[in-house]
Amino acid sequence: MQQSPIIILGIESSCDDTAAAIIKDGQVLANIVANQEVHKAYGGVVPELASRAHQQNIVPVVNEAIKRAGINKEDITAIAFTNGPGLLGSLLVGSSFAKAFSLGMDIPLIEVNHMHGHILAHFIVEKDGAKNQPDFPFLCLTVSGGHTQIVKVSDYFKMEILGETIDDAAGEAFDKVAKMLGLPYPGGPILDDKAQLGNSTRFEFTHPKVPGLNYSFSGLKTSVLYFLKKELKQNPNFIKENLNDICASVQKTIVDILLIELKKAIKQTEIKEIAIAGGVSANSELRKRLVSFSKDYKVYIPKFEYCTDNAAMIATTGYYKYLQQDFAKQNVAPNARMKV
Repeated sequence: MQQSPIIILGIESSCDDTAAAIIKDGQVLANIVANQEVHKAYGGVVPELASRAHQQNIVPVVNEAIKRAGINKEDITAIAFTNGPGLLGSLLVGSSFAKAFSLGMDIPLIEVNHMHGHILAHFIVEKDGAKNQPDFPFLCLTVSGGHTQIVKVSDYFKMEILGETIDDAAGEAFDKVAKMLGLPYPGGPILDDKAQLGNSTRFEFTHPKVPGLNYSFSGLKTSVLYFLKKELKQNPNFIKENLNDICASVQKTIVDILLIELKKAIKQTEIKEIAIAGGVSANSELRKRLVSFSKDYKVYIPKFEYCTDNAAMIATTGYYKYLQQDFAKQNVAPNARMKV
């Protein structure tokens, strides 16, 4: 007797992207993301507006994912959703939808840690069967707007944080420096574009001294702020005239800080399988510098669409949880500060 396929609907709503994905026996059939343009006018994500936009987007996004996957909602085996960390209002929209869908269709409910999802994005299998999966154990540098961590991954569900930021995340540093430079939101990707046209060694900025394998980016932001204030006093057009070089120098500094600690972790653990995950893993300088690691280590860099927030990573994590029959109950509540 032929076994029925395992079809997982994944929901991601931790911040300002409403996403839904369908995977069948581990392979992605559809991965849909609706962005929220409303935040550009405010220079950052406004939580109340984000949750309202999720409410508007979630049904159309799920409907489109089901349509593109070529299935019916009755075919879905289980629903997986992001339950934290993230913005509480945004998480509530996704979790409420998932719980209602689970009840209505009488299928299992699976809660997923957002950062866990980013790491397991490396186990996404494309529709054509293409994949590039690290072997256990591996080190994963997870870098996003809200998190910066070095994680030792021994199994799909056995992870240990070896180091993390003690203040700001790397993605936050990119965005806040971009704001200082007058770049529109979201500033990180724009700063990256400008940096590719600049001289990365022209300006030097602070490298923090932090114990262990931890990170700190607040001092870097402060040093950039004072640097700009000093230069603008002497030349009001300093930023405009030197924008590309400033961007390149700041980007190089952030990537240097990230990789110094990663190299320490590699030395301490002697693990040769290295991966990156999270929104900042889309950064061109970080990706380029990590490719140079491939001379000595196996390096795994996710496709761009699986770096930023997406539901394919949530559905994939849900798939592995389904195999272990790790289901959530209807009284599960979102946790905005959930740890890996």
